[in-house]
Amino acid sequence: MNNDISPRLENVFKTTLGIKTVPAGLSQKNCEAWDSVNHLNLILALEAEFGVTFEPEEIAAMQDLSAVESHIRTKI
Repeated sequence: MNNDISPRLENVFKTTLGIKTVPAGLSQKNCEAWDSVNHLNLILALEAEFGVTFEPEEIAAMQDLSAVESHIRTKI
């Protein structure tokens, strides 16, 4: 499997959050669209795209792009 997940990850963020670009420092704090409802939608979309399952503790910790990528990489 190709471990360059960046394009897939970017696509999930764009589609789920309805944003045009995904800056490196994207987080819940600086993205108005990343609210609590879209956080759950994002988790579901990530699980579907990457074929993984996240534990509640992981979901709570995934508050920025870097953390999301890190959690996915540990599972694929």
